[in-house]
Amino acid sequence: MQRDPYFFGYGSLVNTATHVYGRSHPARLSGWRRVWRHTPIRDMAFLTAERCDGVAIDGLIAAVPGADWTALDARELGYDRVALLDGISHAAEDAGEIAVYHIPRDKHGPAEGHRPVLLSYLDVVVQGYLRVFGEEGGRHFFETTAGWDGPILNDRAAPRYPRAQTLSAKETGLVDRHLRELGVEILDE
Repeated sequence: MQRDPYFFGYGSLVNTATHVYGRSHPARLSGWRRVWRHTPIRDMAFLTAERCDGVAIDGLIAAVPGADWTALDARELGYDRVALLDGISHAAEDAGEIAVYHIPRDKHGPAEGHRPVLLSYLDVVVQGYLRVFGEEGGRHFFETTAGWDGPILNDRAAPRYPRAQTLSAKETGLVDRHLRELGVEILDE
């Protein structure tokens, strides 16, 4: 019997309310970190992962039934899907090959200046971490993500992110506290 491939999600894919891939398990990817990537192909920053010695990021792996990557590849437009050959740990007994979506530094070229991070997108990501890994997981997300030198666009009142979710007051409070601690510039829409 052939086992289904899995993806490793480290951003919005950690929030299971944003996708239909039900067979998911917490996982850790060693030797990688998250980073906000600014490219000329989009006016908002991408959250991507890149190799980085001495760092590990938590996330979810989830099965892609029948290896039907079509919908996920469309969702992750702009990213490359690559097989993870090492560094992944999880408790899934039925996982086949595991892939990660990322944007190599030279894929799209640099943007002129920083692109803002959508707060509605960041909210979705952090909500996923809080629900899967608790407050410690939310803190670890901020600590293992680089590129906080660009602004955050506060679009909570009219979310631009297509898979925006409603957060509790506690969840938004945690996001806002971490952003204050980072000293990130927040732009009102």
